[in-house]
Amino acid sequence: MIGDQATAWRQLEDAHVLSQPWVRPHLRVHAHMLGFALRQRDIREIAGQVGRLLLAGPGSVTGRYPIGNTGRSRVSAFAAMPIRDDLADLLSTAPSAPPSDETGPANS
Repeated sequence: MIGDQATAWRQLEDAHVLSQPWVRPHLRVHAHMLGFALRQRDIREIAGQVGRLLLAGPGSVTGRYPIGNTGRSRVSAFAAMPIRDDLADLLSTAPSAPPSDETGPANS
């Protein structure tokens, strides 16, 4: 549904969980989250996404990211969270080597 902000955030959160092992996709998801927060004029989320943009790249490179974290400012940027079964299945079948233009999982 167009204009359904809750659904949009859930989709961004799912994309975040799936993108964490790879630097560029992880950064792109946070950039999209920041853009969405800006359009909503959500100051708390804007601040949280700016901070996460600074942490996401190094976290993906080193493999030190909170697995399953949804990436929103309402949760700690350092808290691991359970991964839904459908997302875990996708991650289990993802290639361990990132696409040629990506830097990704350091912990594989």
